[in-house]
Amino acid sequence: MNQSEKPTALIMIFGATGDLANRKLFPSLYRLYQKGKLDRFAVVGVARRSITNEQFQQNVRDSILSADSNDTNIDDFISRFVYHSHDVTDSNSYATLNQISDELDQRYQLDGNRIFYLAMAPEFFGTIAEHLKMDGLTNVAGFKRLVIEKPFGRSLESAQKLNEQIRTAFAENEIYRIDHYLGKEMVQNIEVIRFANAMFEPLWNNRYISNIQITSSETLGVEERGRYYETSGALRDMVQNHMLQMVALLAMEPPIRLTTEEIRSEKVRALRSLRQISGEEINQYFVRGQYGEGNLNGEELVAYRNEDMVDPKSNTETFVAGKLMIDNFRWAGVPFYIRTGKRMLTKQTKIVVQFKDIPMNLYYQTEQELQPNLLVIHIQPEEGITLHLNAKKSGQSLAAKPVKLSYANRGIDGINTPEAYEKLLYDCMRGDATNFTHWDEVALSWSFVDNISRVWENTPEVSFPNYESNTMGPKAAHDLLERDGFHWWPVTMLDVETCK
Repeated sequence: MNQSEKPTALIMIFGATGDLANRKLFPSLYRLYQKGKLDRFAVVGVARRSITNEQFQQNVRDSILSADSNDTNIDDFISRFVYHSHDVTDSNSYATLNQISDELDQRYQLDGNRIFYLAMAPEFFGTIAEHLKMDGLTNVAGFKRLVIEKPFGRSLESAQKLNEQIRTAFAENEIYRIDHYLGKEMVQNIEVIRFANAMFEPLWNNRYISNIQITSSETLGVEERGRYYETSGALRDMVQNHMLQMVALLAMEPPIRLTTEEIRSEKVRALRSLRQISGEEINQYFVRGQYGEGNLNGEELVAYRNEDMVDPKSNTETFVAGKLMIDNFRWAGVPFYIRTGKRMLTKQTKIVVQFKDIPMNLYYQTEQELQPNLLVIHIQPEEGITLHLNAKKSGQSLAAKPVKLSYANRGIDGINTPEAYEKLLYDCMRGDATNFTHWDEVALSWSFVDNISRVWENTPEVSFPNYESNTMGPKAAHDLLERDGFHWWPVTMLDVETCK
């Protein structure tokens, strides 16, 4: 569609009474509406619960007001929401849903465009997709698009089975697999930092970069997600999707054009270049952890094994650190270190690109050698870029000191960057799939992760818990880097003067 045109669609949200719809989807749609990016649209909320239209619309209102104090034109916005109590296995229920959809399509002149957003348990994805096709909801005059959340399967085999089910009703270019990290401003900015700056792209290779570190840490435990987390763990929950997507963006070759197809093609090539590890090698490249008890501001934090709906003898990992090698001409020999976990010291997602030292250190600080140059990409909670350089100290000597050049989205521009879901919803309505994951990316990621999970599941005897809550993970994660002569850069205040 023309970029100046406002997208038009009927959006069906399956799981409309759930947490994701209330916390993210309704407020994101409302922000798009406030900004004038939505004109002709309607929303059908689909869920199992029996509630009235009025109750559903009040629920949408409460959701919006809890996220945004600005309620401009909220009544008109909410009037476009209709509720349908639905049984995902019953064709009669789909027939009723189709009638509601046809009526809304005519009322709001939606041109037969339909988006099916599955914000619910993944075991229903295949069933819903098959019924949408079988019961006529995909037989439309306009476009049809399916949006699905992670996890997309829990192994390559299960992901392939799910993909085959979905592909009976939707073509690959109609499937939008959401990875909300790809909607974050600074994740999207990785491409701009690399490809729009002559000072970075020529250095973006193994001649000048010694290692790259990606940290995504959370202070919360599993909370009410114990049942889900027991079948997932940090490896499937974070590494298979978010972490490997960031690795692909950092490692990909420059695309010949900034189109969905070309960017995806280069990401797939990067994932294909990941060194496959298996067997005993896994323990040389990857570390797993599980949080124990701890203390935060005087509050006692419970161990993972004592969380609700968690096996008291669970060997599920709540922390993963790994060393990834990309075996291609650009990255040969450069380790990509990743770490992610729960109940860690701080909530941060950052990328640190560490450049190699110059051949001869001519300048020394008074007490220690020069610090390496670092490019830090801050993804959350703050968004921005910090470049760490060495500059002359004031005074008579030629001694050097580290300095920081910083850019912060909020601090400088004074704007609140859009929520990741707001961007992704708008991209889906416009038909831009650049920031969604293609099946080839999903399959390659699962292929890589399955090797690790297979070894861990077959060697369940581990000494858990192995890190205290409110710390940065187990000692083995630090040893992983020390063996290569590196260390994790702090993720709280990345101040090179206090790193060592």
